[in-house]
Amino acid sequence: MSPRLGSRQRGAIGLMAAGTLAVALVFMLLAVDSGRLYMEKRRLQSIADTAALEAAGRGGLCTPSTTANDYAVQNATRNGFTVVAGDTSRGLAVTCGSLVTNASNVRVFSADPTKNDAVRVIATRSVVTSIASGLWNMFSGVPVSTQMTLSATAVAAYAPPVAQLTIRSSLVSVDSTKSPLLNLVIGNLLGGSLSITAAGWNGILQTNVNLLSYLNQLAINLGVTAGDYTTLLNTAVSATDLINAAVMVLQQNGSAVQAVVNDVLSIKAIAPNSKVLTVGSLLNVATGTPAAALNSSVQLFQLLETVAQLSNSKTAVSVATQVNIPVVGSVSIQTQVIQPPQMSAIGNPLLAKAGLANTPPTNQIFVRTAQVRTLVVVQAPILKVVSGVSSILSGLTTPVSKVVGGLLNLNLPAVVGGVLCLVACNVTDVDITQSLSIYIEAASAQSYVTDFTCTTPATKSLTVKTTTSLATLGVGYVDPVAAFSSKAPVSVQPIRLIDFGERYCVVLTLLCGPRTAGVGGGLNLMALSTVAAQTNSMVFLPVAEMNATPTYQNAPGTTNIINSLGATLSGLQVTYVPPSGSTPGAANGTVTTALASIVSSVISLVQTVLAPVLDPIVNTLLSALGISLGNAEVGANLTCHMGRAYLVI
Repeated sequence: MSPRLGSRQRGAIGLMAAGTLAVALVFMLLAVDSGRLYMEKRRLQSIADTAALEAAGRGGLCTPSTTANDYAVQNATRNGFTVVAGDTSRGLAVTCGSLVTNASNVRVFSADPTKNDAVRVIATRSVVTSIASGLWNMFSGVPVSTQMTLSATAVAAYAPPVAQLTIRSSLVSVDSTKSPLLNLVIGNLLGGSLSITAAGWNGILQTNVNLLSYLNQLAINLGVTAGDYTTLLNTAVSATDLINAAVMVLQQNGSAVQAVVNDVLSIKAIAPNSKVLTVGSLLNVATGTPAAALNSSVQLFQLLETVAQLSNSKTAVSVATQVNIPVVGSVSIQTQVIQPPQMSAIGNPLLAKAGLANTPPTNQIFVRTAQVRTLVVVQAPILKVVSGVSSILSGLTTPVSKVVGGLLNLNLPAVVGGVLCLVACNVTDVDITQSLSIYIEAASAQSYVTDFTCTTPATKSLTVKTTTSLATLGVGYVDPVAAFSSKAPVSVQPIRLIDFGERYCVVLTLLCGPRTAGVGGGLNLMALSTVAAQTNSMVFLPVAEMNATPTYQNAPGTTNIINSLGATLSGLQVTYVPPSGSTPGAANGTVTTALASIVSSVISLVQTVLAPVLDPIVNTLLSALGISLGNAEVGANLTCHMGRAYLVI
């Protein structure tokens, strides 16, 4: 290789080295400059974030006051970002508004100075222009500026306290004797028939559904914008839609709940598909409730029974079922839901408490059970087949003839079957009714939040006012048509519990003619009990967090109508009614004493025999409807976020 060639190569290498160093220097300068801008931007973003969090967390306003701006400026100053009037190198723009979901299903900030659901802070700062920007402007012919403006945006929303109220029946398990009645009642409320086993109902009782997942699934099924819960709550739905969403949420849990899914699908198959309901009639979610507050659970059984009752309330038709009960015989049950129930209510207890002063109250966290009318008709010789009744009746017959004769001045022979006449005679014959009606009208309870405390997690509490509504219980005869009329109160008529008739018997042939009813009159039975509304304050301390099993309490100081049916029957009116057309004479002391003994025996008989048989029927029926009458169970949840806020954008 010639010396000249080697010299040329060394010169080329030197130029390449110089060029490489120059390029490396440029990249180093760009890296340092970019790092400087990144750190400035990050510092500015932290200023915007903390300022927005404080302005939102302290409930800052933009109108009529400017506390949102004041809180943001104070926070920025504490963090070394002092904003001085007239200084254009630093700026802090504070705007109040709310969060909305745009057409692309993206949550965006909507400016509105009258609201403070969210606060937006835009922090700006002037810094030395970046080298890259300066070079670009220089080569593009744009005047080079020594300063450039960085900006950072943060949107924070106030996380208010959130409370939830639920009302449930006391039904916690289903045995084999209850499942047929549940199938009849729930099935007929929906307009079909069910054959779910006791184990199937228990599986439904033990299953919960996440409310947020349920609402999101409903939104997808109904074509409602994701996150737009206000529109969803006002959307028309059918019972089929409501049950189908629950099925789809359950199916996300896989095969673990397949048996429950199958039972719910059988309920869905008979549900009406007409869109006469709304999601809001099932759930009461206060306006502005954050999505995170909906992350709670509801009992699947409670959801299904509420849907069934809602459907029945829209049809205005009573549901008739026929049940055969051992010993009792055939029992006819008619039920109609008058006022739709509400399963759950979620909202801000701070707004609910403040709204109580308004007329009418606003922002209420309010939940109620359904008002129902129920007619139970027992068609069976119930009093004749129970042990001990025959002996009482045999003891009554002889004095009955004497008493009736004494009252009516009649000459009735004091003769009963088994006592012979010389040739022929009229034999006193006692007959007992074989039909009895029980009428119940009740609106179990309604509850709403009146106060709360969030001082510490350990001492947080929720105060609820619960009203157990008017209930009417009647025993006697009730017209099945008039029982479900809204035009007039129900009329309970006395029934002829015991009828004093007679038969004409020929002794030698031991033959008796047909029975003649009412010869000696009879004893009429009727009971009509009204329980007035009662209002009580309930304090939940401790109270469960949202998305946890609610803290349940029984409404205090109420009358448990179901379990006091026997006590209610102590007010039975048993009166003697003479035969038609007869005029009772003045009763002497002996007759009066004997009649009082008869009435006392009959009342005791009804109390000891009728009440224990009818209590389980009524109790199971109303539990199947989610009604616990004067003993409603109210559940409460409370999550405190006082003074806290979170970044949303």
